Amino acid sequence: MKNGRWIFIATLALVDVLAVGRISAQGAAETLQGMLAAQIRSQGFTCDKPLGATKDAARSRADHGVWVLRCSNASYRVSRWPDMPAKVEPLR
Repeated sequence: MKNGRWIFIATLALVDVLAVGRISAQGAAETLQGMLAAQIRSQGFTCDKPLGATKDAARSRADHGVWVLRCSNASYRVSRWPDMPAKVEPLR
């Protein structure tokens, strides 16, 4: 019976670790789209509800990140450089 308990405890620990990792990954994605939405709002653009953000790998460079931000009312290409305002392009 002792081995059964240890297997049960080990299984619970593994499930806990996997759940925390999944929640952390979801939180990171939500933080990114929320951060991009807040940035473009501060620059005068409207993003009612951020729905997602994906990195544009073809346009991004080491010190220049380019993201496509999808909002409930519009989509934007957001180009970011360190310590500078973002370049925001509405997409059709």
